[in-house]
Amino acid sequence: MTDDGTGLLTIGELARATGLSVRTIRYWSDEGALPPATRSAGGYRLYDAGSFARLELVRTLRELGLGLTDVRRVLTGETTVAQVAAAHVAALDARNRLRFAAADLPDDPTPDQVDAWVELVELIQEPEFRAAMRRMIEFNAADRGPDVPTGSSLWFMSRLIRSAGDALRDGVEPGTPRAAAVLRDLIGDADPAAVLKRLQAVADPRLNRYRELSAVVNGWDRPSARTEEFGWVVAALESQVAP
Repeated sequence: MTDDGTGLLTIGELARATGLSVRTIRYWSDEGALPPATRSAGGYRLYDAGSFARLELVRTLRELGLGLTDVRRVLTGETTVAQVAAAHVAALDARNRLRFAAADLPDDPTPDQVDAWVELVELIQEPEFRAAMRRMIEFNAADRGPDVPTGSSLWFMSRLIRSAGDALRDGVEPGTPRAAAVLRDLIGDADPAAVLKRLQAVADPRLNRYRELSAVVNGWDRPSARTEEFGWVVAALESQVAP
């Protein structure tokens, strides 16, 4: 974050937090899908918690095959990102029962791209996957605020990744007093069992596989699932709620 105490993120920090490239974020910003919250005195774009959640929603909608024109149409006029996501999910459900379009193969695909495309087509036909995707859209759209349960927003996930990454680098083992202190800083007074349940609800491995396959088909860099960081927090929470 910027060091002025505002909690705002530069475009580079936003890229590192989400795993997207600076070029992609700048392009979406230039196209009006991700306007910055403000600009620094030097004219640099700065983003806040709402921008973070909106970016993840834009990424999800793009992965579902929407062009930027349609993404802007979905986002325009809604008062909160959560309401946008709810409206979009309802529209998808009414139109096509959440049958997501697979990415198009390039004109001269590699064998790996063909294999990934076939697996992707099979994956998106699974009702369980479509239900998991629905949950992910709603999770990605969660607002930051006092009424949002801990573990239900992308801003929380960004903090989770940073806190767990620090714990892993410091050799903190889940279940130890040091791990308990990390969790208290991360979730505050929230019920560990409730936070664990919410995290597990969006931890479907098929979602990570979907991202991996989409990246192969489209020729993108493979996204990081942050499995080590996420696994550390889940293990630490499980130790807190174990009988």
